[in-house]
Amino acid sequence: MKLNFTKMHGCGNDYIYIDCLKNDISDPGNLSMKLSDRRYQIGGDGIILICPSKIADAKMRIFNKDGSEGKMCGNGIRCVAKYLYDNNLISDKNHIIVETLSGVKTLSIVENSGNEAIVKVDMGKAILSAEDIPTIFSKDKIINEPITVGDKICNITCVSMGNPHCVTFCDEVYSADVKGIGSKLSANSIFPEGVNVEFVSVIDEKNLAMRVWERGSGETLACGSGACASVVAAAENGFCKKGEDITVHLRGGKLTINYSDEGVLMTGSAVKVFEGEIEL
Repeated sequence: MKLNFTKMHGCGNDYIYIDCLKNDISDPGNLSMKLSDRRYQIGGDGIILICPSKIADAKMRIFNKDGSEGKMCGNGIRCVAKYLYDNNLISDKNHIIVETLSGVKTLSIVENSGNEAIVKVDMGKAILSAEDIPTIFSKDKIINEPITVGDKICNITCVSMGNPHCVTFCDEVYSADVKGIGSKLSANSIFPEGVNVEFVSVIDEKNLAMRVWERGSGETLACGSGACASVVAAAENGFCKKGEDITVHLRGGKLTINYSDEGVLMTGSAVKVFEGEIEL
């Protein structure tokens, strides 16, 4: 069986995109584990299936490189919008609707030049309710909450952007123990569905630096929903202001996030790397 695919990335958060609008994939979890291998296969943080939807232009399904299915990917959904636009699968670039396991998201293409586009995503409202994130904390919200991780104390702020995030602020993000602390927090029993862990340094009130440990993938170069969660956490902790554009500096690039009571807007790049065909 031959499979056509498109390799794309948002700020270095790279996935293998498969058009399933006419053909389905029988075992996407196993396929993701196989194709994500960076040494012996195409390589990526996972695969994203672009599927038919009865309520949107398309449905996005995300599978991590460990085979688990994710609910939402902020970097991935921007690339889905570019794919739909480039392949003439939508009629209005300013109103692209994509269904996800975290609900329906609306996107617009700000710029599109060759292989790179700038895409804005309405990520919806941030969820701060501890129960809905979900966590097993008895408090309503988890803001700057100290917990023990191994032999260290970490202060965490928990946010859901359709998928769960745990944000911890540190003085120097580039020397943070992302793997050690991130892997422990991600698998901690206080998060019944696991959690993505963001390590954030405040540069100033308009700029944050972030690294991320993603459940199912480990450390990645970027996480769009994680950048959104980091800005939400920064605002809730008084480091930046609601309603203002905040630049999040990731290992793979930059994202602009605006958090307000109406919701969270994310703007960033979507890049097509190459197209190909592989024999399965």
